[in-house]
Amino acid sequence: MNAANEVINDSPEFSYHLLRGALQMFKKSISELSDSQYQQAKLMADKTYALESVVLSTPEARDIIVTESAIISAVEEVVNRYDNREFYIQDLKNNGLDEDVLRSALHRELLFNAVMDSVTESLAEVSDVDINIFYQLHKERFIKPEKRKVRHILITVNEDFAENNSEAAYNRATSIAKELNKKSSRFNALAKKYSECPTAIEGGLLGEVVQGTLYPELDSELFNMRAGDISNVIETEMGFHVIYCEKINQSTTMPLSRAKAQIKNLLQERHKKICQKAWLDKAQKEKGT
Repeated sequence: MNAANEVINDSPEFSYHLLRGALQMFKKSISELSDSQYQQAKLMADKTYALESVVLSTPEARDIIVTESAIISAVEEVVNRYDNREFYIQDLKNNGLDEDVLRSALHRELLFNAVMDSVTESLAEVSDVDINIFYQLHKERFIKPEKRKVRHILITVNEDFAENNSEAAYNRATSIAKELNKKSSRFNALAKKYSECPTAIEGGLLGEVVQGTLYPELDSELFNMRAGDISNVIETEMGFHVIYCEKINQSTTMPLSRAKAQIKNLLQERHKKICQKAWLDKAQKEKGT
C-alpha cells in the first residue's frame, strides 16, 4: 500500500465509497464480502474517492454551495430504506460509518454531482441537423420489427405407450390440422381440448412474437404464413405442433418527428459525458494524479 492510498483509506468518508462499491459490484454490504470481493470493492473505492477529492479541490467546487435542505433530503432517503432507526444506526456501524460521517459523505457526493453538472452548463444545444444525421445513420434503431400473433396445439410423444408413440401422436396432430383447415375459428376450443402444452388453457396462445423467437421449425413456417392460415403438422423436439397465424403486425419505422426527443436526449447525454471527461482529465492532470 502506498502513501497516497493510506491517506485515502484513513479518511472517514472512504467507508461510504467502499460500501457503495460493494453494493454496486456485488449487492452486498462490506461485512458480507469475501476477501477477493473486498479487494475489488476497495480498488473501486480508491478510484472513486480519489476522483471525488480532485473534483472537490477545483475552483468550480468552491463556487458551489450545497444547501442544508439537499443534505437533509439525501440523509432521509438513506434512513427511509430501513424499517426503523435502530436498524439504520446498526447498519451504519457494521459498515464503518456513523451519522456524522454519512452526512459528510453525502455532502461530498452532492457537491461532486453539482460540480459535474456545472461544467456542462455552457454546452451548446443539440441542433436539428445533428438529430437528423443521427436518425439517418441509425435508422435501424427506430424500426419496430414485424410481429405475429400465434397459437399452437402440441401433441407430445412417449414411446413407452402405444397410444402416444411417434406414429400415433403424428396421426392425432394430422387429424386436428385437417379439422382446423375446415374451420379455423375452432382453434381455441380444440387447443383447450387437445393441446398438451400449458398454453392450452389460453387456447394455445403463444403471444405476439418476432422472427427468431420460436423453435426454428415453427419459426420458418410461421413467417411464411398469411394471417388466418393453419399450418401442416410440424415436428420439433417437443413433439408435433399445429400452429395458427392469427394476426400479422407489419414492421414499422418510427418517424423522425417522434424520434426527435429521444435522439436529442441521447446526444445531449453523450456530449455531456465527453465534456465532463475532458474536464476531469484536465483537472487530474493539473493535480498530478
